Amino acid sequence: MSVLPKRFKKIKDVLNSRMQNLTVLIESVNKPHNISAIIRSCDAAGVYQANFICSQSEVKTFNSTAQGSQKWVKLRNHESYLSASNTLRKKGFKLYGTSLNENSIDYRDLDFTQNTCFVLGAEKWGLSKELIEQVDESIYIPMNGMVQSLNVSVAGAILLFEAVRQRKNKNLIPSRGEGLNKEEYKKTLFEWTYPELIPIYKKLNKDYPDLNENGEFTQ
Repeated sequence: MSVLPKRFKKIKDVLNSRMQNLTVLIESVNKPHNISAIIRSCDAAGVYQANFICSQSEVKTFNSTAQGSQKWVKLRNHESYLSASNTLRKKGFKLYGTSLNENSIDYRDLDFTQNTCFVLGAEKWGLSKELIEQVDESIYIPMNGMVQSLNVSVAGAILLFEAVRQRKNKNLIPSRGEGLNKEEYKKTLFEWTYPELIPIYKKLNKDYPDLNENGEFTQ
């Protein structure tokens, strides 16, 4: 079994630019169309993993909207807002929650070049009061029209690409895989290249083999 060199190069190029220190946390967004659009934006922005607060074990997406991007962005489910915020803080993330209140700051006035998590809420009601109290900063996107807020997936894209813009200006966008730790990089490279072999290696409880520059097994 082997992979075409052109395909393997594409996989490596994408993985080389992935960032573990930029993510989103999505609360109570139930429309698969919106969830899929958020994941697609994460993929385009170089986000390695997206976080969701879900009562169910699986994030529901529309493949036609996600365009397959759910294969390239890891999805992490959290059972509650507390477990989500605690887990992300332990990883060093600062939480920026989209909310219109007297303490909210224009998103353009903040620095998103370090460990950044954008917290986005439900389509109609936004973030819950409980989760707003957990964020480090409340942020808003200025609006000039009659409506007060954007679609959640659009807001997520704007925030993610502002973080990308800031990081590009400071030469902080990875290009050689330095955005992931080595163990995670190796594991993900194999899983992206040979997804059909994942259950086999897990059943055998064996480590994935190393891959050479052509995507071939070295052992």
